[in-house]
Amino acid sequence: MPRSKPTVLKHLALTGLIFAILPLRAADTNAPAAAQIVQLKGDAGGRRFDGIGIVNGGGATSVLLKDYPEPQRSQILDLVFRPKFGASVSALLVEIPGDGNSTQGSMPSHMHTRDDLDYSRGYIWWILREAKKRNPALTLDGAAWSAPGWVGHGNFWSQDAADYYVKWLQGLRRVYGLEFDALGCRNEKGTSYQFAQTLRATLNTNGFEKVKVHAFDNWPANKFDFVKDLTTHTNLRDSIDIISAHTLMEIPPSPEVQALAAQFNKPIWNTEEHIYFKGFDCALRLVEAFNINFIRTGATKVVNWYDIAGLYPMEPYSQDPAMLLARSPWSGHYDIREVLWGYAHYGQFTSIGWQILDGGNGELTGGGTFVTLKSPDNDYSVIIETKNAKTAQPVRFNISGGLSAKNLCVWRSNAKEQFIQQADLKPVDGAFTITLEPGSIYSLSTTTGQQKGSFANIPADKPFPFPYYETFEEYSAPKDWGHLPRYTADIAEAFELTDRPDHQGRCLRQIIPIFPNSWAPEWKPYTILGDDQWQDYEASADIFLNPGNAAGVMGRVNEVGTGYGSVPKGYFLQLGDDGQCRLIVSRGKVDKKKAVGDAEQQALLKAANDDSAGGEKVLGTNQLSNFNPNQWHNLKLRFEGSTIIGLVDDQPVVSATDTLYSHGMAGLLAVPQDKKKLSMPYFDNVLINRPNAPVPPPTSALPGQSPIYSH
Repeated sequence: MPRSKPTVLKHLALTGLIFAILPLRAADTNAPAAAQIVQLKGDAGGRRFDGIGIVNGGGATSVLLKDYPEPQRSQILDLVFRPKFGASVSALLVEIPGDGNSTQGSMPSHMHTRDDLDYSRGYIWWILREAKKRNPALTLDGAAWSAPGWVGHGNFWSQDAADYYVKWLQGLRRVYGLEFDALGCRNEKGTSYQFAQTLRATLNTNGFEKVKVHAFDNWPANKFDFVKDLTTHTNLRDSIDIISAHTLMEIPPSPEVQALAAQFNKPIWNTEEHIYFKGFDCALRLVEAFNINFIRTGATKVVNWYDIAGLYPMEPYSQDPAMLLARSPWSGHYDIREVLWGYAHYGQFTSIGWQILDGGNGELTGGGTFVTLKSPDNDYSVIIETKNAKTAQPVRFNISGGLSAKNLCVWRSNAKEQFIQQADLKPVDGAFTITLEPGSIYSLSTTTGQQKGSFANIPADKPFPFPYYETFEEYSAPKDWGHLPRYTADIAEAFELTDRPDHQGRCLRQIIPIFPNSWAPEWKPYTILGDDQWQDYEASADIFLNPGNAAGVMGRVNEVGTGYGSVPKGYFLQLGDDGQCRLIVSRGKVDKKKAVGDAEQQALLKAANDDSAGGEKVLGTNQLSNFNPNQWHNLKLRFEGSTIIGLVDDQPVVSATDTLYSHGMAGLLAVPQDKKKLSMPYFDNVLINRPNAPVPPPTSALPGQSPIYSH
């Protein structure tokens, strides 16, 4: 329902956004457009600016970044976090890893079980340390998407979860010397008033009084319904420091919610904005989103999902949200997307603790938006976007109230070129005028030192090394590598470096004993690697099965879920401890609603076994005789055109002809024993090779590929 004019004025007044715009009318329609006039008053007041930034996580978004050689790995981090160089973000929100799929993949928890504790797993600790090293003023924030299944016995909203968070913060403090500024209750999983209070009390009891709690980080239309209850629920009000939610561009907080936030002196944070566009349009819409958040929603901080695409191209959301593509560590190649410079238009011209200047934010009469931020010493920056402008438009800014009288640097981005410095603007008699071109981003600022950071000689891209042979013997200290080998991307649960059960070196193991409390629907534990364009090849691994275990090798995997759920499309050869061998095609989750009137989906429904969430069809089976699971066996999946052959210990045991998938990646699979207990098999000597080719030497690390930790 459209707002009435009084309601709109009330909304603007509540958020401090009424500003003086005095358009000068041209004498006739053929005359040049008169300048819109904006009054910038340094003493007008305004909300504290809590930063702009990015989310790392919510899907193992940077799993391949850790595998980059130096200096490229450091270059990528510099482009995101180094002040006045690249994106120069001021806020970082990370996923606290929880073993379960949370969009593209999963990340290993610090506590797989209640009695387990390890602060060297995964790469998030490393990301936080490297980011903070580059920018000590960077704020650190986080939340869990998934959590181990033992937490609350499957109910996340529990004392277990509060203790789990505290254990993670203790590791961050003791091992890595870092402190969180804020912590969310849980990402996009509803509300729990009791848990917010439990978390606050548990943080206070354990020496984390300064960590602010934000709630509840949801995205649907009812995401702010809890705010009205702060009026009467004083314990809840005292427990929540920040009102937070996602996608405020789509559903902003109402004027009433903004009024209550101001009444309770609680800032509003957008803890996950989404900008899914290509090319420069992504940068333009990002700045538009930042501006509109600060203009209309009362927000003081906005972070966008996500930062560095260090994942395989065929994974969900593998490109469009990210500012930088880091998906070729075996070559050292990376790509900077235009949107990185959209972040720079804010990041290089603002700092946390500045003021979102009342009266300096609004819409341009010719299309576009602007936001003004003021520093404590009266420097100021104006961030402008003209996405919806049709023609050039002049805007005059009148400066008063103690704002700096210094010249303003001008940086502009458009579809042709990004983040290019223009001629300075010199205020005359307390004013300056600029003509804004359509489809552009501008940063005007009395600050200095900005630059368009870059690095020469970025290596050329190369395909994944083929053949590929991983024996895991290079990882003499698995914890130095975060317990993760190069190039594997866990899609569900955790495959970690460990000692072989026969103590004859290193291997890989699925290490999670029970299903996690996952953010997304689960399938089976699996990890992938390789090139999604591979066609005819063999994928093999030695496997060791404990009693009740089943394991598999995967091939021609060309999808790993939609971003909410992890059912793959591809083939797998499965071997159980009873000697039963099965060749299976997984067709991905079949959407029965979409299938109506959709010939392709109808065909999938008809072909798939409906008793399986993955639409799995058994292509062949074989019961091996005299099978002993308590020893190593080689499992191999061979593709030659439409012929698929499964081999155990180099003996063909099952075959089929199938044309559904012609190409895709390789993977390893741990098949659950039942609905509660997971298989924990061992894998060694992973080989991707040409059919019937000799075994090559083990693939070695590249020069410059080094551990992420030194314990």
